[in-house]
Amino acid sequence: MSTDAFAAAIGKGAAMQKPRFLQALRIGLLFGVIEAITPLIGWFAGSVATKWVSEWDHWIAFTLLLVLGARMIREGMSEDDEDEEADAAPQKQSVVMLALTAVATSIDAMAVGVGLAFIDVNILEAALLIGLATTTMVTIGVMVGRVLGHLIGKRAEIIGGVVLIGVGAAILYEHLSRAGG
Repeated sequence: MSTDAFAAAIGKGAAMQKPRFLQALRIGLLFGVIEAITPLIGWFAGSVATKWVSEWDHWIAFTLLLVLGARMIREGMSEDDEDEEADAAPQKQSVVMLALTAVATSIDAMAVGVGLAFIDVNILEAALLIGLATTTMVTIGVMVGRVLGHLIGKRAEIIGGVVLIGVGAAILYEHLSRAGG
């Protein structure tokens, strides 16, 4: 489940200005907490939500990642003067954008939580392990993205946006191909 988040983290790490390990860890924790909460929500929702979640999760994730990716591409193509205005509240905006990305990449975990409701599993333990795996993968992804961002420079944000859109398209394709086949 954390592979989508890993790919998004590489894109975010590439777009950031040399993220440090503690920044990567904070991003990893944000993604991990959200990824751990979504199967709990799914587990609590049980069979009532399974039909809705499985029918729409891929469209929600695709739309969120498309919008976020397009925004990153637009910002990557903008001139430096325009960036100064956007930096007025960078921390708050960045956390919101990261949280939206985390939600978009973890929606499928809600469906997994629904499935876990029907088998004999300790949901708290499972959610903790899911969150821990995602935290680890995202932290590593941001640091990998840092190296890529250093190599590709200003184009990193554009590439990060393309990666997010690609992750969204992959999620959509995976779900639609399973439904059709």
